[in-house]
Amino acid sequence: MQTIKGPALFLAQFASDEAPFNEWGAITRWAAECGFEGVQVPSWDTRLFDLSTAAQSRDYCDTLKGVAAENGIEITELSAHMQGQLVAVHPAYDTVFEGFADASVRGNPTARQEWATEQVKMALDASRNLGIGALGAFSGALAWPYVYPWPQRPQGLIETAFDELAARWRPLLDHAEERGVDICYEIHPGEDLHDGVSFEMFLDRVDQHARARMLYDPSHYVLQCLDYIAHLDVYADRIGMFHVKDAEFTPTAKQGIYGGYQSWVDRAGRFRSPGDGQVDFGAIFSKLTAMDFDGWAVVEWECALKHPEDGAREGAAFVRDQIIRVTERAFDDFAAGGADEAANRKMLGLGG
Repeated sequence: MQTIKGPALFLAQFASDEAPFNEWGAITRWAAECGFEGVQVPSWDTRLFDLSTAAQSRDYCDTLKGVAAENGIEITELSAHMQGQLVAVHPAYDTVFEGFADASVRGNPTARQEWATEQVKMALDASRNLGIGALGAFSGALAWPYVYPWPQRPQGLIETAFDELAARWRPLLDHAEERGVDICYEIHPGEDLHDGVSFEMFLDRVDQHARARMLYDPSHYVLQCLDYIAHLDVYADRIGMFHVKDAEFTPTAKQGIYGGYQSWVDRAGRFRSPGDGQVDFGAIFSKLTAMDFDGWAVVEWECALKHPEDGAREGAAFVRDQIIRVTERAFDDFAAGGADEAANRKMLGLGG
């Protein structure tokens, strides 16, 4: 066993045009003041990070790490969620996802997909230059508009969608292998990889690729009524990243998991700051520690009620309290009598 690293903070929800959230040195200093030891970096946010330069220059990456280190912060992972989303977009979502893409490829789905693929490759290259072994991403989705089978889905529709999804990601997974970096897909509604079964459908089509792993975020499992504790037992070998995000699901006579098109604060299922929802983080940290998870516990702040800066400070303390410093000895060592093979045989009645 080993002690989980942390606490760390995903910066995507905090980066803005206002100080101290608009510049790398300032935001890492602020994160350290909140109690964090690491940050997960949104690779698309040019206020904090130059992806193209990081993919090509180890000197730039060393400088970035050096500035963070001066503030007591490590870079835990990069995130390519926005670019990964654009690797596979159903036409129904073309307009709503346009904002994730560079202006030069908007209005051209083919060019947008090619741009997104190159972006993920650069994020893998940058991860290698930073000495990081995991990249967070969304899978994108071709089949999601058909998640609820009404009207009846045509035979073969889902299979065709997953065949295409795998074909788009396989070259990226091979690139990840060359760079020594895992791609950790966040299991997330809205993505074709949104639960264990859909993840396995994808794995089957990429030949169980060793670089295809999961970003485990229990909040998305709570809102799907999925057993997020047993999930860790089933996929222990595939968990590569961990988001600490809370959620609560309180169905009523009027709404359930679909939320009735309501805003987040009025939904039956909503995200909360760590410790304010229903997720059993004590059980999760115990499971991850026992299964030798070697990554970071990264707070992803998303809450329908609480101010983000309060959520960050409280989240750092919450994670620090949850992390289990692993023991170096058994609790009953004090009662050990000492023995050798001869004594063991004697205890078993196997002769002198």
